[in-house]
Amino acid sequence: MGRNRSARIVGGVLLIGLGAYLLLIQFYPDLRIFESLSWPLIIVGVGALMLVLGMIGGEPGMAVPACIVGGIGLILYYQNETGDWGSWAYMWALIPGFAGVGGLLAGLLGDKPRKSIREGITLVIISGIMFVIASSIFGGPISLGDWWPVLLILLGFWILISYFLRGPSEKGESSTSDDDIV
Repeated sequence: MGRNRSARIVGGVLLIGLGAYLLLIQFYPDLRIFESLSWPLIIVGVGALMLVLGMIGGEPGMAVPACIVGGIGLILYYQNETGDWGSWAYMWALIPGFAGVGGLLAGLLGDKPRKSIREGITLVIISGIMFVIASSIFGGPISLGDWWPVLLILLGFWILISYFLRGPSEKGESSTSDDDIV
């Protein structure tokens, strides 16, 4: 109940502040601070705001959507500044990595730390591999030529090794054998 209350208070204060600012710039246009910002940076700001609200409201899991929104804003910022809109052909592969960074943050902020951090690292690695492969295929900054399938092989080995290094409870298996059940 306390988290919900503090989130509502923060949300209310932010809306009052935003409304007051928007009303004020109608009478004093020189106070416009957002006109000089590139529109993708506003999306990054929305992601940052989501992260702050999640932290204040005691919801570390909000770090995941906050990082996704902020990360997409950074991609759009790059594309807007360079005019390289065709980079979306391989940049989309970074989105699972943004979710992974959010998972890492959620874990560091206290939301199932071990599991969140492990899954966050996994998503960042998979996203990095997907980015390298997509970049190589679609003419991005990284080109592996004919060697990009090696990344798929390494990813497969990594998935198998990480599976076998986990304990039975993490694999979804029971620690009892069939002989123990009568």
